[in-house]
Amino acid sequence: MDELTDWKIFQGNSEPHDAIQHLPDPPKWRSFNNPDKYIEDKTEIEKEKNKDESTVDKPKRKEKKTEIKDRWNKLQDLADKNTRDQERGKTFRIQTDKNNTDKDVVDAVNAALYLRRPLLVTGKPGNGKTSLAYAVAHELKLGSVLLWPITTRSTLQEGLYRYDAIARLQDVQLPQKNQSAQSDDNQHNIGEYIQLGAVGTAFLPSLYPRVLLIDEIDKSDINLPNDLLNLFEEGEFEIPELARLSKQLGEEEVMVRTKDGNIDAPIKGGHVRCSTFPFIIMTSNGERDFPPAFLRRCLRVNMPEPGEEALKDIVKAQLDIREISESSQELELIRSFLTLLNKEDNLAIDQLLNIVYLVTNEKVSKSQINLEKMKKLLLKSLSSTEV
Repeated sequence: MDELTDWKIFQGNSEPHDAIQHLPDPPKWRSFNNPDKYIEDKTEIEKEKNKDESTVDKPKRKEKKTEIKDRWNKLQDLADKNTRDQERGKTFRIQTDKNNTDKDVVDAVNAALYLRRPLLVTGKPGNGKTSLAYAVAHELKLGSVLLWPITTRSTLQEGLYRYDAIARLQDVQLPQKNQSAQSDDNQHNIGEYIQLGAVGTAFLPSLYPRVLLIDEIDKSDINLPNDLLNLFEEGEFEIPELARLSKQLGEEEVMVRTKDGNIDAPIKGGHVRCSTFPFIIMTSNGERDFPPAFLRRCLRVNMPEPGEEALKDIVKAQLDIREISESSQELELIRSFLTLLNKEDNLAIDQLLNIVYLVTNEKVSKSQINLEKMKKLLLKSLSSTEV
């Protein structure tokens, strides 16, 4: 896709392309004042007015832009090696139901990209909510997905960064010949004890939006959605442990570890501000209500219940099956699965994939397996307490 001929950046077809390069500028109320872009544009205007005027900041701006591009290229290399994420993105299929609400999902993703808003995706377990994030990252070539799995103990700081104060204290207490050199060293090496979490890494300056998956946010403590409000609105956060040293360090940047493995990132003054708002998907099983202030800052979409054609596409993609004929065992299992769904049984697509894989595996003889018993075993309602 060399030129954008459709307003949709994300097509939902699992075919990688470069349309993210054509993503329009954000609306004014969602602009995060990318300083590099603003200064560059302003400099070009001033140069036209006064060509003799010196631009002393140009080397620094160029160095910063080069740094962001280099980091992006390293992220792409990492993504190429992450075959598991690639497979999740390649094999994901947006489910189609009788009302064609799959289009709602594609439209919601694109609206979130344009408006720089988080996307809250609801639906039953196993309906592909988390896999949607991997599909967006794969199709738009946005690198590996930054995953933050939520538990009842999750806090915003955990998502932003982790500071290992104990390790630093132990290192400070190690005997050194030169005590003053030790103190100075510790101020400059504090970044060795800080690691950004998935959320903190997503809000680093980036060439294009990173994909952040906040999985099962309805499991969180009641305060976490409200804690996220300021971050979603302002696109920035502070690391107090670094901010306290800003006077001593001056303009010097501190290198900290990120969620991306061995790729470090420079932080100045303990302040992290995104230049490109990340693409954020938050998944929910619909187990709780969220405060209106939180919902106001999100776009919302519900993953549709699957139809027969959607399930055929999913089975073919996940199990490398070329065709599913009318007389095939795969189609019989798909229809059995849909019959149970229509009875309002709580089932996940994973269960369908499990039984299709097992009963169609060439290592398993059809005479060795009782299909009806296997259906009862593997297509058991998720809301049933039966063992």
